[in-house]
Amino acid sequence: MSIDSLNWKILKCLQQNARMSNAEIGRRVGISSPAVSERIKKMEDAEIIQGYTTFVSPFEAGYQLKALITLRAFMGMLKPFLEKVKTYDEVVNCYRITGNENIVMEVVLKNQKHLESFIDQLISYGETKTQIVLSHVVKHSEVKPLK
Repeated sequence: MSIDSLNWKILKCLQQNARMSNAEIGRRVGISSPAVSERIKKMEDAEIIQGYTTFVSPFEAGYQLKALITLRAFMGMLKPFLEKVKTYDEVVNCYRITGNENIVMEVVLKNQKHLESFIDQLISYGETKTQIVLSHVVKHSEVKPLK
């Protein structure tokens, strides 16, 4: 399915506010609410739209630290880690990457002691590097049309 300019306008609205009504989207993009609904359904079926999410502030939810942790897996430990990482409550995002490290994780933690115990769990799988996140510079930026 190709994404025409009207679908991009609909996607822009949904990325700004996934709870925006079809009627409001229709007013903004110049088509009827049923037409918006049909286009959204088609984009969901084509997996262009893959879900609707609520973003929770980890700091307001009581977490004191957010960190990026890279892992360079020991020989033979990457596949076991790829299964194990799915069980960690601390991990909010995890990517398999190219380069010297194999994995980068975004984690939320209660405090420094929690960070230490979490790293202790990881070191049996490989070497880690940790960066503490100070602030977001770009947060949940929308996907835009290709130029």
